[in-house]
Amino acid sequence: MIFFERFEADILSGKKTITIRDESEKDYSLNSIVQVVTYENNRWFCELKIKNVEEITFSKLSCFHAKQENMTLSELKDVIRKIYPNVEKLYVISYELIE
Repeated sequence: MIFFERFEADILSGKKTITIRDESEKDYSLNSIVQVVTYENNRWFCELKIKNVEEITFSKLSCFHAKQENMTLSELKDVIRKIYPNVEKLYVISYELIE
């Protein structure tokens, strides 16, 4: 699984417990362990255990999701639109850090 470097500290601290992805990045098995690397330089930084994968529409994103992403709802929607412009169907992937 790949994350922008700016999310690394939040993931490692447990403040970020979900990621929101599009259809091309939704195929994770429950309870599987995934290796996590940075987008910018493919540097490994942790392992995550997949807890849940749930379909959601952009319009249904809420403050609850934003809190799980450790940002405001406005920030979350801005980030999602920059990464996935014009995509309505998304997937919330919940995970826990493997220590």
